[in-house]
Amino acid sequence: MNGRNPIWKSLIVVFATVGLTVGFVVVALIVGPDIQSLIVRAVVVMLVIFLAILFLRYFALIWFAYLGHAERNVLGMKELHELPPISIIVPAYNEGPVIERALTSLMKLEYPEYEVLVVDDGSTDDTLRIASEWEGQRGPGEFRVVTKPNGGKASALNAGIAMSKHPLVFCMDADSYVEPRTLLEAARHFVDPAVGAVAGNVKVENRGKLITKLQALEYIEGLNLARRAQGFVSAVNIVPGPVGLFRREALEEVGGYDTDTFAEDADLTLKMMSAGWRVEYEDQAIAWSEAPERWMDLAQQRYRWTRGILQAIRKRKALFLRPFPDFPLWVSTVQLGFEALVWPVMNVFAHLFFAIVALMFGAGELIVYWMILLTLLDLVAALVTVSMEEESLSLVPMALVYRFVFILFLDVVKMFATMEELFRLDMGWGKLERVAAT
Repeated sequence: MNGRNPIWKSLIVVFATVGLTVGFVVVALIVGPDIQSLIVRAVVVMLVIFLAILFLRYFALIWFAYLGHAERNVLGMKELHELPPISIIVPAYNEGPVIERALTSLMKLEYPEYEVLVVDDGSTDDTLRIASEWEGQRGPGEFRVVTKPNGGKASALNAGIAMSKHPLVFCMDADSYVEPRTLLEAARHFVDPAVGAVAGNVKVENRGKLITKLQALEYIEGLNLARRAQGFVSAVNIVPGPVGLFRREALEEVGGYDTDTFAEDADLTLKMMSAGWRVEYEDQAIAWSEAPERWMDLAQQRYRWTRGILQAIRKRKALFLRPFPDFPLWVSTVQLGFEALVWPVMNVFAHLFFAIVALMFGAGELIVYWMILLTLLDLVAALVTVSMEEESLSLVPMALVYRFVFILFLDVVKMFATMEELFRLDMGWGKLERVAAT
């Protein structure tokens, strides 16, 4: 899985997509007026269906996210009588520019007892040297550093878990940093013995460019909104890499992280839920992460995420056939598959299809109304989610270009990633260059 694609395999995917589009255009041009009129009517029906699915998706996510938000703020959270000590695992590979920032945030955690274990995964830069300077007792936290041959993030996490000692395990990325109350807020969920993991709230740190502002909105509206909704039924389908707290018993029961996917976080979460553990969401357990600042880096990141999620789903495809007895798990799994596999393809072909029809059959006015309606929907969703997150209102105007620029770009990337995963084409892991944004 670490090799590179022969160029001809990727070209097959490209030509197949282009061929479908060209084929439609040719067919539409050679048919008679009656058939063309029928095509326009079919487009209207498809447009209505597409909008209905979109509205239903948004309404369901916002409604359940609101219920979870209201439940927390009205009923409050149960408190642990004793806060159990926590082991913090920080896997690091060539994170020299950012590792010190991550460790500084861990030193400032408001928690009575914890250990920090940095696992250097065979870095070739100064990561190990910088991390080693932090060894020792720093406030309530005991900092340790170990190094191992490069084996990937999942391997480093498993090594850290094996060497840690406390009943709760917090996993974070070395390129992120956490808020001081993150452990306190997340640990309270473990008053329920059925809870195996808590997903935290990931926010984009670097917001100086259009591309990173769009990602900041996406994390709030596209990613955390779904986690809020899933958290209402304790079935969050991805505990994100930058901020996740786990019960050691649950990790040991499922065998820790697998190393055979490119989305070890999604894979582990599905594995834990399949074993009967509940996974909750905590919006006050906050980690700030550096987002890609170049479009090609963003494409590389989302390509890897999509293929990794599809790999995790393929391993547990039997879940799609078992809606009972755990209906929330089934819904959460179906949603994960729909968002990764079905929705990107639907969205790309809908935009392409409607644009072609508008140009060929004079339905441009209809398409303009459709675009205005979707933009208004995105503005409302952005306003609601930014308010729930108590985030900057300056992100709301990003919704004007969110769907027809940013999301469309991501869905094209996801669509090609899906096709290549279905064909089982090889891919390399890839690593983003970190710049330690300030």
